[in-house]
Amino acid sequence: MTLSVRILVALAIALPMLPADVDAHFILVEPASWIVENELGDPQKVGPCGGDPGGENADVLTGAVTEVVGGSDLHLKMQETIFHSGHYRVALAVHSRNELPPDPITFEKYTDRGLFSVWGAIQSPPQIPVLADGLFRHYPEEGQTASFRPETPMPPWETDIELPNITCERCTLQVIQFMADHRYNQPGGYSYHHCADLKITADPSKPIDEGWPTASSDD
Repeated sequence: MTLSVRILVALAIALPMLPADVDAHFILVEPASWIVENELGDPQKVGPCGGDPGGENADVLTGAVTEVVGGSDLHLKMQETIFHSGHYRVALAVHSRNELPPDPITFEKYTDRGLFSVWGAIQSPPQIPVLADGLFRHYPEEGQTASFRPETPMPPWETDIELPNITCERCTLQVIQFMADHRYNQPGGYSYHHCADLKITADPSKPIDEGWPTASSDD
């Protein structure tokens, strides 16, 4: 057995088991989603934003663009409609969704039901283009078993995220939920995805945040 496999097996044994056959779901409530979501938050499996804007989801685009000031706080609100242990990550793309980071690196375990997640990497501190990571961590406490499962829909998760002081005509804010002890989804992996379009105008009284892509003349 290789060292990496031994580590994954040890992690799998160390974590308490949860009901692994239930898919999590969440709704992006604020800011307004780029796509119409149903009562469970679908579509949300396909990365990076839950749906294909040029495909079958093209007729359900909301067209919503949230206008915000750079360097200010953006209120974030999600509703977990079907509970699953895990945490959330928030990232920002300035020009293209290709700038969004891949889903978290995941420790995995092999079971008689296939490949399952154990834990997803959390950036601490977050690095551009990630704005916040490890949000709303909800995992069973030590000693809790598969019976651990709060009623859903759960009370909303809410927080304020500080935006970089930049200008962009149409940035993409991505919110993903990483799910622990979850089977591998195809597509989607171990994360569910939602996005919102933002128009950010830099606050002239504050310095521009370096490191972020700058607006081009075509923006």
